[in-house]
Amino acid sequence: MRNDIEILQLEQFVAVARAKNFTRAAAELGLSQSALSRSIRRLEDEVGQPLFERKPREVVLTDLGELLLARAKEILHLVDDTFSLISDAGRNGRVRIGAIPTIAPYLLPGLLESFSAAHPGVSVVVQEDTTEQLVRRCSHGEIDLAILALPIIAKYLEFEALFEEELFLVVPAKHPLARARKVTAESVEDCPFILLNEAHCLSESISSYCRRHAVQPVSVERLSQLATVQELVALDHGVSLVPEMARRLDTDKRRVYRSFTDDRPVRTVAMLWNPYRYQSRWTKAMLEHLRAHGRPRR
Repeated sequence: MRNDIEILQLEQFVAVARAKNFTRAAAELGLSQSALSRSIRRLEDEVGQPLFERKPREVVLTDLGELLLARAKEILHLVDDTFSLISDAGRNGRVRIGAIPTIAPYLLPGLLESFSAAHPGVSVVVQEDTTEQLVRRCSHGEIDLAILALPIIAKYLEFEALFEEELFLVVPAKHPLARARKVTAESVEDCPFILLNEAHCLSESISSYCRRHAVQPVSVERLSQLATVQELVALDHGVSLVPEMARRLDTDKRRVYRSFTDDRPVRTVAMLWNPYRYQSRWTKAMLEHLRAHGRPRR
């Protein structure tokens, strides 16, 4: 094997191995599929053997590819940790933080403002994604920490609960439940529900609450943004459950938020990080800042 393999090629190789597909990996890397294919071909020329077995809908690592993948991850982790250590020794630093879409727009603005005031000069890079993707990125060292909702299924990662918040029923202002004396899970059994798509953990929290009360929500629309859910509720498309942090910022009189009278649904917001990777002092500072200031402003 020649010694002129580039770090960028290894990053691209790992991305293809993870995605098992050139198209998905190219989209993740922000490259064209042809450019990524050429880069992997050059890498295979360097090692002198194929790294992937090309199949109609996916690519599978060869035995040599499996061997290189393990080494490539070690090399990339070492390089990333080295640059973090160098950055840590300098005056300015960087923290890469991820958050799920039902948390990011409501919690991060105030959090980042207070962190910047306490640590001027530290650059905070924000990534918004689903729980599954944030867990993956945290595991692979692409982000330093993530803010998401429990439960979290992740090997070799640590998490710490930050706070618990109520999920409120949101209904159109003229809906009968807007003025009802009591609101229970049974009250919404026949209501059409507007939910986020299944990639969002909030939908599972809602479904779990309904199952606990033997209620099956009738989902009429699946969306990708919580703000769209709120807007369609205002337009009388249905009802939904919305986290307290989103309710607090909503001043639209076309919607009414109600607490359930009996068992109130909640979610637990937590922070997640990889204890096996180097943590810069700035990452540690963000973790401490989250512990002290992680609750949304009231």
